[in-house]
Amino acid sequence: MLWDSQAGFRHCWKNPRGFLVLAGLLVLMTLAHGCAFVRGEVGEPFPEDGLQTIEKGITNRQEVAQQFGAPDDIVQANGHEIFHYRRFDSKLGWLLFFSRLNIGSDHLWVFFNPQGIVDDVVFGNRTKNVEFQIWPFGE
Repeated sequence: MLWDSQAGFRHCWKNPRGFLVLAGLLVLMTLAHGCAFVRGEVGEPFPEDGLQTIEKGITNRQEVAQQFGAPDDIVQANGHEIFHYRRFDSKLGWLLFFSRLNIGSDHLWVFFNPQGIVDDVVFGNRTKNVEFQIWPFGE
C-alpha cells in the first residue's frame, strides 16, 4: 500500500502532539549544531614590568631583544632602526545565522638611533577590550 501524503499531512494536524514533538526536535538539532565560540591568539602578552625597563637614551638594542625576543619586523626609516612587536587576540561568537568577530591587537615599536640606543617607545594596547559577542546589532 502506498502512503497518501495528503492523508498523512491531515493526520499530523489531527494529532498536534506528534507534530510539536517533531518541530521541537528540529529546533533543538538546529540550535545544537548552529552555535560556536572560538578564540585565537597570536603572540605573547607584553609584560607590564618589561615595558617599564625600556629607558630612552639608556637601553640598547640587545637589551630590548633579550626582554621581548626577536621582533616581528625590523624597519629602517629616516636613520632609525625600528623593532616592531605585535600581538593579536580574536573572539568569534556564532549562533545560527548571527555571528560577531572581534579582533584586538597590541603593538610595540621601539626606535633606535644609529648607535643602537633607544630613542623612543610607542605602545598600543587594544586586546583588553575584546569580548565574546554573538548578537550583531550592538551590545
